[in-house]
Amino acid sequence: MSVTVRVPAKVNVQLAVGGARPDGFHDLANVFLAVGLHDEVTVRPAPSLTLTCSGPDAGQVPLDRTNLAARAAELLAARHGISPDVHIHIDKDIPVAGGMAGGSADGAGALLACDALWGLGSSREELLSICAELGSDVPFSLVGGAALGTGRGERLTELEVGGSFSWVFAVADGGLSTPAVYGEFDRLNEGVSVPDPVASPPLLDALRTGDVLALADAVSNDLQPAALSLRPSLADTLAVGTAAGALAALVSGSGPTTAFLVKDEDAAETVASALRASGTCRAARVAGAPAVGARVVAG
Repeated sequence: MSVTVRVPAKVNVQLAVGGARPDGFHDLANVFLAVGLHDEVTVRPAPSLTLTCSGPDAGQVPLDRTNLAARAAELLAARHGISPDVHIHIDKDIPVAGGMAGGSADGAGALLACDALWGLGSSREELLSICAELGSDVPFSLVGGAALGTGRGERLTELEVGGSFSWVFAVADGGLSTPAVYGEFDRLNEGVSVPDPVASPPLLDALRTGDVLALADAVSNDLQPAALSLRPSLADTLAVGTAAGALAALVSGSGPTTAFLVKDEDAAETVASALRASGTCRAARVAGAPAVGARVVAG
C-alpha cells in the first residue's frame, strides 16, 4: 500500500518584509500564489524512516532527518504515539533552493500522505498546526490557491482569485540560502527604519478581479535587492525576460529563481524561448496559476 500526494510550487507576488525581530525572524506581508509546477511525494510502510528522491536536481536534496518531508512524518507520528516507519519518495520537479518553496512543498506533501496512509483523519487545523511548526512556507503548500501570510508567513488568510495568470520561471545555476538573503536584507537596511509590512490593496484587488495588467503593476519583493546583491547576474536574467515582453519581472521569494508575469500562454512561450537562448539561466519553465494545494492523487 502507498499514498501519493501532489503539491505545488509558489511565487510571492508580494513579499513585504519588516525589520528583524528579537527571535531572528521578520514580520511579513507575504502574498502567495500557487503555480503549476509540482513535486509528488509517495509514502509506503517500511521497517524504518527512509527517504529517496528523483528528478531534476535530486542530488541537491538532503536524504536525512533534516529534510522537511522526514520531519513531517516524525511530527505527525509523535502526535499520535506511533512510529514513523515509512519510506518517503520525492519525485522532484520544483527547483531546489530556488525561492519556490520546494522543500516546504515536500513537507506538506509528506504530512498529508502519511496522514492518509496511517488512516489518522487529522483535521485541517491540526495539519496546518504541524505545517507551521515545520516552517513558514509549509502551511501555504498545503492550502494552495492564493493567500496572505502574516507573522513570519505562517498565519494564512485565503484570497479570492478572479482569473488565471501565466508565468515563466527562469531557473538559475545553484541555489541561494534563505537565511543568507535575509541576512543581506538586514545588512542593506542597517540603520534604516524598516516600515511594518502591509499587503498592497491594489495587488489584492488585481488578484480578486483577475486583472493581469494591474497585477503586473503591483507585484513587489522586498528581498530582491538582497538577492541581487548576493547574485548580481540575476539582473541580466530579469532584463532578458522584460525585453522579451514580460509584463513584470521579479526574483521569486529569496531567489535565485526569477519570475515573469506574462499576458497569456503564447507570450509565455516567447519569453521562455528568449530566456533559454540567452545563456542567463539554466532552464525556463512555463506554469499557470493559481494551482490547488496538496492533494492525494493515488492510494
